Amino acid sequence: MNLHQFRFVQEAVRRNLNLTEAAKSLHTSQPGVSKAIIELEEELGVEIFARHGKRLKRVTEPGQHVLKSIELIMREVGNLKRIGEQFSAQDSGTLSIATTHTQARYVLPVPVAKLREIYPKVNVSLHQGSPDQVARMVLDEIAEIGIATESLADYPDLITMPCYEWQHVLVLPLAHPLARKERITLEDLAAEPIVTYHPSFTGRTRIDAAFAQRKLTPRIALEAIDSDVIKTYVRLGLGIGIVAEMAMREGDHNGDLASRPLGPLFGSNLARVAFKRGAYLRTFVYRFAELLSDRLDRNLIARAMSGQGHDYEL
Repeated sequence: MNLHQFRFVQEAVRRNLNLTEAAKSLHTSQPGVSKAIIELEEELGVEIFARHGKRLKRVTEPGQHVLKSIELIMREVGNLKRIGEQFSAQDSGTLSIATTHTQARYVLPVPVAKLREIYPKVNVSLHQGSPDQVARMVLDEIAEIGIATESLADYPDLITMPCYEWQHVLVLPLAHPLARKERITLEDLAAEPIVTYHPSFTGRTRIDAAFAQRKLTPRIALEAIDSDVIKTYVRLGLGIGIVAEMAMREGDHNGDLASRPLGPLFGSNLARVAFKRGAYLRTFVYRFAELLSDRLDRNLIARAMSGQGHDYEL
């Protein structure tokens, strides 16, 4: 047995048992992938996949155990590579970060710039997606660190740690009546057309839950994943906007928009960082996490990665 066979089995599962797609992603031939998997099954003496003709139909019960072992082996192979990179080039390499648009646009620029000052030979690769996509990119080792508000804590194979708290704010034209109202209520918001985030992004679940608890139905005029897009449509008069407070900190709204805190209505959101359980983290990955939040330091992250209790929670 060899690592190529393990990669083929892993990729077949990732591609929903489609060997043609698995072969394409691995830049090899479909017959070669099929043959390698069959040879591994023969060597192990068990069927990893149940088949209908030549097509893979499902992972067998022994196949589930084989997959877990392959996952451990491939994780340690990745760790060996990173250890080699760490000690052959202490201050160079690539830091791959998976995150959402809001984090990439409003939170990461300063820590990324600081990291580059400390490690000028480290290249940074940003991968943007939904919170679930962020989790998958860390699990699939496309990224070493993930940053998002939703979903990360739902994956048992991720170590997640609190990074910082944030709240939503109301964004509206300066002349809007709510810009001058002393106390804004959910009823006030429900009476207006609302421009805000897509349901899977940037704390939208808290917004929906708050309205539902009061038995109110918000008038969602437009949903987007990008805070800048939301602000653009507020300027065009489509409605009032609800965005993350980070999106209004920079003063980049040309002075034509007002913002009002909505924490009392929707509560606080917790952004988290995530690492793949059992992964080897290079020095500059620890340093980047420390730059993200003063709540994080190398010792705290190392304890979390080793599974020593839950003292890394807030």
